[in-house]
Amino acid sequence: MEIPAHLSGPTIGAQYRRILERHPDRIAFQDDRGPQTYAAVQSLIGGYQAVLERSGLRRGDGVAALGGNRYEVWALGIAVQSLGLYVTWLHPMGGQADQLFQLEDARVSALVVDELHHADRGRELVRAAASAGLRTWSFGPSDFADDLETAVRQTGPQEFRDEGRPEDLAILNYTGGTTGRPKGVSRRQFNLGPAMADILADFEIPDRPRYLLIPPMSHVAGSKVGPVLARGGTVHLMNGFDPAAVLEAIERERISMTLLVPTMIYVLLDHPDLDERDVSSLEYVLYGTSPMSESRLQEALARIGPVFGQLYGQTECYPISVLSREDQQVPQLLLSCGKPVPSVDVRILGAMGEDLPRGEAGELCVRGRSAMDGYWQRDDTTAETIVDGWLRTGDIARMDEAGYLFIVDRSKDMIISGGFNVFPREVEDALMSHPAVAQAAVFGIADEKWGEQVTAAVVLRDGQADQLDDITAHVRALKGAVQTPKVIRVVDRLPQTAVGKVDRRALRGMVESGD
Repeated sequence: MEIPAHLSGPTIGAQYRRILERHPDRIAFQDDRGPQTYAAVQSLIGGYQAVLERSGLRRGDGVAALGGNRYEVWALGIAVQSLGLYVTWLHPMGGQADQLFQLEDARVSALVVDELHHADRGRELVRAAASAGLRTWSFGPSDFADDLETAVRQTGPQEFRDEGRPEDLAILNYTGGTTGRPKGVSRRQFNLGPAMADILADFEIPDRPRYLLIPPMSHVAGSKVGPVLARGGTVHLMNGFDPAAVLEAIERERISMTLLVPTMIYVLLDHPDLDERDVSSLEYVLYGTSPMSESRLQEALARIGPVFGQLYGQTECYPISVLSREDQQVPQLLLSCGKPVPSVDVRILGAMGEDLPRGEAGELCVRGRSAMDGYWQRDDTTAETIVDGWLRTGDIARMDEAGYLFIVDRSKDMIISGGFNVFPREVEDALMSHPAVAQAAVFGIADEKWGEQVTAAVVLRDGQADQLDDITAHVRALKGAVQTPKVIRVVDRLPQTAVGKVDRRALRGMVESGD
């Protein structure tokens, strides 16, 4: 696919070299090893480029990487793409079988692993990759692979080069794999620029932000690194979610921005340090990847402040919409995921593919340059997902008269009980409005009488005893008998997928097995 030169815009390399050259002496990244300036990161990218090229990698080759939240991981991705190669990130919390599948499926020529945070898994992956003929490295010195740190030092100073082209394959992001083998979502260089432009335009990133990056930077949290650097800010890197450490870092570093999944926000709200730490520096707290309870969001707004913004998108298209901090102050918009970003167009379609009027729920379909090129090596699945030029998200949504989107639920999560449609999110919101419930997940279990039985798992707030009869009555009063769970299980924690979403499949298996 060739893009006319006058329509292509800057390549990834051109874009990031420009960003890094703006503030050479500012701190780009900060972690427990110390600070790294914009100039140092730019130099490292040039070094990585030299090593990759001298190893024999050429335009169109792929590089897989398994890394924690460290600046070298981000620099490697830019180096790879700036040479016209493509990168695929192995999920840091993914299973070994899925990671090995991805290495093979993505047809990469090289693997780089993080010896600081993933030594054991990295050693196993390097062994498998080397036996398959892939070039392998660790980021720093290790006992199982040559390391990039030494190789870069041996090459000496190198210029950051931009050799990518707009039509080059840039990245393969793999889906979570909760419904089978993960699928590779491909994007070319020209797909990635609009996403950054949308984030800079519609997301309320502070001036010279101090961004605390906590979830894996290989996923949605990493998509904010470029915009933060474009605003001349600093990315503070944290590996793993420790609520006490997060609150301490916000106070110590005067963090102005972070991104959290809803379960992280719930844990912070329930942590005793929240009332002891100074979090007044926070200007913007993005949340997404899964819906947030209305009652817990109201609690967060009251205790932390009017700093929350909701993002919505998918692996196949990101971002799609965002809800502003100001809109979060409007009660009827608390469950909205906002308005579409500038470069994305949306439609709400009915079962026959017809456009639905505002207010009616149907499948959300999108199009725009930030959408995926397609599913890697899966033309049949691509054809099922991209229909008549529109990407079918699989999300059930409605749009109100003012243009705000409301995600009702995932179509695959909908429960049909007694012939009625039950959307788990609505029931979860009702459960979490009970003062004893901290977290909740709702799912269907096969049932001879009902077809599917509405079932729930709840985590109780600290100090709360089981009061399931009262919780059940509370939901029945709000939602009626059809949507009231027939069974509620109290659990210590809700299992999560590798991307921080509640794993309903694991919960369903737990209930069905009687565990």
